[in-house]
Amino acid sequence: MSQTDAPQAGDADTPKQLTGYCEPWSLRAGETVRLLASSHQPGRADIDITRIVCGDPTRYGPGFDERPAPSAGNWSVTLDEQPLVPGSYGVAAVDGVPSVSRLGLRVWMMPTLLDGPQRVATLCAQTAGASASSAAEALRLDLSEGRAVVSTSAHGQQVQLVVDDRPLTRNRWYLLDAELDLDAGTLSAAVTTARSDSPGRDALEGSRLSDLPMPMLEAELIESAHDGAPRHGTGGTASLGMPAVTDALAPVTLWLAAGPGGERFDGRLAQPTLRTGDGTVSWALSADMAGRTVPADDPSCGPIVLHQLPARAITGPAWDGTAHRWADNPSHFDAVHFHRDDLYDAGWQATVEATLPDDLPSGIYAFRVCSDAGEDRVPFFVRPASGERTADVALLMPTATYMAYANHRMLFEGADFIPTKTRLRPEHAYIRDHPELGLSHYEKHPDSSGVMFSSRRRPVLNLRPGADGWNFTPDTDINAFLEHLEIGHDIVTDEDLHFEGVDAIAPYRVLVTGSHPEYWSTAMLDALAEWQRNGGRLMYLGGNGFYWRVAFSDDWPGAMELRRAEDGVRNWQTGPGESYHAWGGEYGGMWRRQGRAPNEICGIGFAAQGFDKATYFVRDPAVDSSRAAWILDGVPDERIGTSGLGGGAAGQELDRYDVRLGSPEHAVMLASATTFGPDMLRTKEEFEGSVDFPTPDPMVRADMVFYETPNGGAVFSVGSISWFGALARDGYDNDIARITANVVRRFADPEPFPPPIA
Repeated sequence: MSQTDAPQAGDADTPKQLTGYCEPWSLRAGETVRLLASSHQPGRADIDITRIVCGDPTRYGPGFDERPAPSAGNWSVTLDEQPLVPGSYGVAAVDGVPSVSRLGLRVWMMPTLLDGPQRVATLCAQTAGASASSAAEALRLDLSEGRAVVSTSAHGQQVQLVVDDRPLTRNRWYLLDAELDLDAGTLSAAVTTARSDSPGRDALEGSRLSDLPMPMLEAELIESAHDGAPRHGTGGTASLGMPAVTDALAPVTLWLAAGPGGERFDGRLAQPTLRTGDGTVSWALSADMAGRTVPADDPSCGPIVLHQLPARAITGPAWDGTAHRWADNPSHFDAVHFHRDDLYDAGWQATVEATLPDDLPSGIYAFRVCSDAGEDRVPFFVRPASGERTADVALLMPTATYMAYANHRMLFEGADFIPTKTRLRPEHAYIRDHPELGLSHYEKHPDSSGVMFSSRRRPVLNLRPGADGWNFTPDTDINAFLEHLEIGHDIVTDEDLHFEGVDAIAPYRVLVTGSHPEYWSTAMLDALAEWQRNGGRLMYLGGNGFYWRVAFSDDWPGAMELRRAEDGVRNWQTGPGESYHAWGGEYGGMWRRQGRAPNEICGIGFAAQGFDKATYFVRDPAVDSSRAAWILDGVPDERIGTSGLGGGAAGQELDRYDVRLGSPEHAVMLASATTFGPDMLRTKEEFEGSVDFPTPDPMVRADMVFYETPNGGAVFSVGSISWFGALARDGYDNDIARITANVVRRFADPEPFPPPIA
């Protein structure tokens, strides 16, 4: 496709109408991919599949390059608007409980927002013998203007009880207990809180405060709820306004943080318990942390099924600071944090299902959607068909990084290192105008808690050609360079590496990273290390790689978990006791804090960031007499990469060689970049106190290194995100392209690299 046909920049005055996502992001030729699309302006649309060689329409890249893939299919469809409904919640079918005339519902709650009406929990029930469709809200627990409210609509009676006229406090645990007694014709409730570690805060709670420890408090409230006169806390009883009702109720559904058509709840819920006559059913929310269901202690009762991925492995009302790893004492982590903006799965209907040809070449592809409402491209990644011959070189697309940044809002909300922009491309204007798209790992929820879960099963607007200056678009520049070399290369993704392990990359002699491979699971890192030990050759063409540990779950496919624990450059940090992943139970945070600094896998590690101006590398004086001199063949100048995106090949985020952190001592230093502006600062983990660093700071540096690994393998690392922006200058006739080509061609050569001489 010509440059004039590239996706054009726009602004908020030309709103985007089309969007969509595909499932999965990565697949093999011969497998089926689904497009799920929506249009705010319904109508006919033409859809085809194209191959994206380069998705960068800016002047720093080689030019937008999109090629038709007619064998993959084309379609004419009618597009309608498909809604996005965010908000996490849980639902349990409890119809195994016998019909009774008295129902009780108790739940610990920690409200984290107190704005507007919120639904805490709802117990739907039906009159004995009636159909499930006739179920009423027998017990409904709400927050209204910060106050706990209990209501019922059983038997057509609309009765509401304000449990305590005083507003609750954010981020404090309360026990809310309600009971509906049809024989007595009453609705009763109580709200209580246990003592905290803050006598000052406790003074505000007054009669709600209990001196009993938490397990005793529960026992007291269960006992007292039977006579409608709670002994602790405030509460009351409301008459149903009619004589005693003798009809019985059978529980049908329990909702947590929602109700049928009700508002969402922002906060934590714990230990939900249903009382039916003299029996109880409860759900331990600490069970199966990585799963989507929470079993009931009564096998005749259904589990709580969680929707839209609320946060788990978070502290509950029993947590006292003695356990920080949830697996050590699950009862202290018996809670779920629900958010009104959680969105795991958009749940849209498929627009197109395409079974790809078995012989479709590996590459970056996209569904191209065109209609009177506009145009959209939804990318996906194709690997060679199972059992087919592969190339010697593979480009590892950092889809974990794409997921972490999914729908990030930094361009219009700003960040500590990024100024707010007023002119946005249509994709980011759409993110701004449609908060229902969900958040990235770079945002906080409205209650200020960090976004620990991100998903690709929703439209990800910055995963579009040209939409973003980070990650995907720059990585297509690297793809275009490999295409330019005509050596043949395949595409592999992070998720492939995580779920298949070393088998995903075993066929390849050379693995080229994207510009920003920041997020890595344990399985991914283990697989890469094993591949290197088996003679693989790694080309790390970026910066800030191998930095954060993440986790995946088979029960929540397409989602990723991140805990920003212990230091590092981060927009939020995990709360006390919440640094261990729900999925797998591993300690979260930086790989450097796990004893596996990036330096051990690629020779260098994250050192500094700054976005004002990029600069050049200066070759090391000893490189021409080293065993790595071949890398700079055809590059005679002392300065390397003097122009490109932002001004040079070294910029944005930098990695430094450091033996203390695990950089191999036998590595050859090829070149370094040090002449940065005052905005380029050490990363947070490099600070050991408030000090005045020297100028220039010797620790603020991008290092280009080479070293050998076992069985004839090797590593080449550039230590700069901006490397991609200098590749295409002068039609690839430049020093950065020459260095990269030298390494690709030598790494693809089967001749082993000899071990270094000690």
